[in-house]
Amino acid sequence: MKEATDRQRAVLNFISDFSTENAYPPTVREIGDHFGISLRAVQGHITALQKKGYISTSEKKRSRSLRILVADKLNDTGPYMASVPLLGTVAAGKPLLCEENLDGYISLTEPFVRPDKNYFALRVRGTSMIGAGILEGDLAIVEQASTAIDGQIVVAVLDDAITIKRYYRESERIRLQPENPAFQAIYCQDVRIVGILSNIVRTY
Repeated sequence: MKEATDRQRAVLNFISDFSTENAYPPTVREIGDHFGISLRAVQGHITALQKKGYISTSEKKRSRSLRILVADKLNDTGPYMASVPLLGTVAAGKPLLCEENLDGYISLTEPFVRPDKNYFALRVRGTSMIGAGILEGDLAIVEQASTAIDGQIVVAVLDDAITIKRYYRESERIRLQPENPAFQAIYCQDVRIVGILSNIVRTY
C-alpha cells in the first residue's frame, strides 16, 4: 500500500473520526468546510486515497458514500477499526423482500473485522436460526463473498429476497438449512451468495 501524504492522512482521519462520532461518513462539502478547501481539492484527496486503498466509495450516487478501509492515524496504537455499512434487514425465517438500502454505518474493531476484508451488516429478523445462536434483532456482521463451503452460514439472495441460512451443496441442488426444527429447508437450483456470516453483535 502506498503511503498517504500528510494532508491525505488528515482527510482520512477526519473521515474516520466523523464516521465514528456520527455513525455515517461526511459529505464532500463537509470535508471541504472543515479544511477550508474547494470541493475539487477534496475530490482529489478522495481519489488519491481510493487509489492507495485507504477508502472506498459506493457505486450508487450517494452524498454519504465514503467508507474507511484502512485507518491510518499517525498516533493510533489501538486495534484495527473499520466503518461497516448497515444494509436493510435479513430475514431469519422465510426470505423477506429487501432493498439494500444504506441505513448508516457502524464502527467495529478487531476481532469483529479484519484488515483486507470487506464487510456489511444486516439486522436479523425471525427465529429460524436460533439453534445457531442467531436471535431476532441481532446484528449480523457479514464478510462479502460469492462462494461458500458446506456448513457455512451464508447470506443468500433468492428471487430478490434475502435470507440467512446454513449452506449445503447436494448432488443436484443447493440446500439452505435453518437451525430451528419449526422451519423447513429451502431447496434451489441456483442461489446468489453475497456473504459469509463473520460475527453476531447483540445489545441488551
